[in-house]
Amino acid sequence: MNLCIDLNADLGEGCGSDLELLPLVTSASIACGFHAGDPATMQATLSAAKDAGVAVGAHPSLADRDHFGRRELPITPKEAFAIVSYQIGAFAALAQAVGLRPQHVKPHGALYNMAARDPILAEAVARAIASTDSSLLIFTPPASALAQAAQTLGLRVAREFFADRNYLSDGSLVPRNHPDALLHDPSATAARVLRLLREGIVRTSDGTDLALQADTVCLHGDTPEAVEFARSLRAALLTAGIQLTAVGSRLQSSQHGDG
Repeated sequence: MNLCIDLNADLGEGCGSDLELLPLVTSASIACGFHAGDPATMQATLSAAKDAGVAVGAHPSLADRDHFGRRELPITPKEAFAIVSYQIGAFAALAQAVGLRPQHVKPHGALYNMAARDPILAEAVARAIASTDSSLLIFTPPASALAQAAQTLGLRVAREFFADRNYLSDGSLVPRNHPDALLHDPSATAARVLRLLREGIVRTSDGTDLALQADTVCLHGDTPEAVEFARSLRAALLTAGIQLTAVGSRLQSSQHGDG
């Protein structure tokens, strides 16, 4: 069985490891200024990604720099549509300026988690993407409200797995305020991803096995172990004969994620 996967990281967040991470990943989701970053940082990160041959996507967030976009805030569908459209548009303009075409959109933090649960918010986020550029992929949790909304609007979906996060038995992430939310052992993390790709199974925080499928695997660029994790995971995947390719080069326009 020939396996391939996209390895992505969230970059442009001012965490200092972007230039080390870029040679290790195949896709980068770049902060659009609402939770981190600014126009100059976005442009610099886009240029570095171009030099590294890495596919790029917008990483829009709630307007919450004080809490890095990870605090859930009340937002109406109309407001969500506006902020996502705005951030994608700014990102696309800067990408064009450096000679890149964006591959995807990945909502950040609280916006990602809220849209995964809430069909009304999910529809607003997906509609913002479809209205701005319907050729863009969207990174979503598998079998989520966000994935369903995107499919309904004809967007291509890339199911995302978080290599450095623990999962609950319902497929959601362990909240970050729990002590076991993050993984800290690069070898164990690599073994976890390999099992996911080979068997479609991940061990949850309560010790049960959960069936999951993934098109892209994420490593958070803001964790202290990000570079070590990326090196370990990339090496393990290549040693196992798994090809690393940007997800946009694999998913066909007729594919609809969980379908």
